[in-house]
Amino acid sequence: MKASERRQLTRFPLRTPLRFRALGLAADKTVHFTEALNVSRGGFYFASSAPLQVGMPIEATLHMPAEVTGSEPQETRCTARVVHVRNEPYGDGRIGFGAEIEKFQAVPPQEKWAN
Repeated sequence: MKASERRQLTRFPLRTPLRFRALGLAADKTVHFTEALNVSRGGFYFASSAPLQVGMPIEATLHMPAEVTGSEPQETRCTARVVHVRNEPYGDGRIGFGAEIEKFQAVPPQEKWAN
């Protein structure tokens, strides 16, 4: 079954800022900045040159637009897991990753990053 057939939440083709770092003992602890290329309440897709693999947990902060939240846009911190890797490069060395959100919370106003 294709990943798109398993989705139960609407995915919106919206670009939004994304900051993430891999979690786990063997993970590179570098904070990476990129953008999500599409988002839903259950996951997001992004391109990065980070050394990620399927199953790897990540911690991410991203801006969830009103289309996704159903109300006001909000900055969200989440833990997610890489569920697929698209190995076709984007031309700048990055490849695509799909991440499934495992838990999330709104970021308090004093912790939001300026765009």
